[in-house]
Amino acid sequence: VLTPTFRYHPAVVAQAFATLGVMFPGRMILGVGTGEALNEVTLGLDWPDPPERFQRMKEAITLIRELWTNDRVTFEGNFWSVKDATVYDRPDQPVPIYIGASGPAATRLAGRIADGWITTSGKDPALYTDKLLPALEEGLEKAGRTDADVDTLIEVKVSFAPTREEALEKTRFWAPLALSPEEKTGIHDPIEMQRRADELPIERAASRFIVSTDPDEHVEQIARYVDLGFRHLVFHDPGHDQETFLRTYGTEILPRLRARFGQ
Repeated sequence: VLTPTFRYHPAVVAQAFATLGVMFPGRMILGVGTGEALNEVTLGLDWPDPPERFQRMKEAITLIRELWTNDRVTFEGNFWSVKDATVYDRPDQPVPIYIGASGPAATRLAGRIADGWITTSGKDPALYTDKLLPALEEGLEKAGRTDADVDTLIEVKVSFAPTREEALEKTRFWAPLALSPEEKTGIHDPIEMQRRADELPIERAASRFIVSTDPDEHVEQIARYVDLGFRHLVFHDPGHDQETFLRTYGTEILPRLRARFGQ
C-alpha cells in the first residue's frame, strides 16, 4: 500500500503501475491509503487533517483511473492537475485498485469504488464486526454492488517460533504497531516513535500478533478472520529471517488451514 497523495503524484503512480501491469499481467494490484505523518512530514510537507487526506486519496484514484482509461487527459482537481497527459503503455486489463483502510470512511469508499479492501488483524474484534464490515456493506449497497465485486484482504500478523519467548521477542521490532492512535498520531520522527515503542512491555508489544508455538492455535485464530468473510490472507511475520518463516509457515500452518476450509 502506498500513498499517492503527497510525495508521489498520482499521475506518476498511474504511469508506474500501468507499466507493471503490462510487464506482469494479472499479477499486480495497486494498494492506496491516506498515509501517515511518519512517511511524509520529513520531506517538509504539511500534514493535513483526516478529511483532507481522505479527499486527496479519493481524487487520486479518480485521476489514476482517468489516465488508465483515456488517451489524453486534462484534469483539474482540488489537489492535483494534469494537462494533455497520456500513459502510453497501459495493460489490456487495468490494474485493480485496493484501498487500505482501518476506519469506516475509507472502508465505505472501498465498497463504493475499489476493486479490493485491505485492512490489518489484531485489533478489537468489535472494530471489524461493528464498524468496518458494516461500512463495507454500506458502501457496496450505495453503489449497487455485491460482495463479489470487492476483494477483502487482511494482513494477518503472526509470530511462530519453537519457543514462546522467541515468538514474543520477534514482535519487538514491530512494537510501534501496538501504540494507540493517541500515542502515535502526528509523530513524524521515527526516533520518537521507536522510543515510545521501546517503553512498551513485551506482552503489549506483541498484542497485535498471533503469538504461539502451536500450529493448531495459529489456524484457530486465523480462522476467525476467514469466518468474518475475508477471502485473501497475507501473513506478516515480524522476524528478520523471512525465508525460514515462509518455509515453516508453508509447511506447518497453511496445509492445516486449507484442510480446515476444504481447500
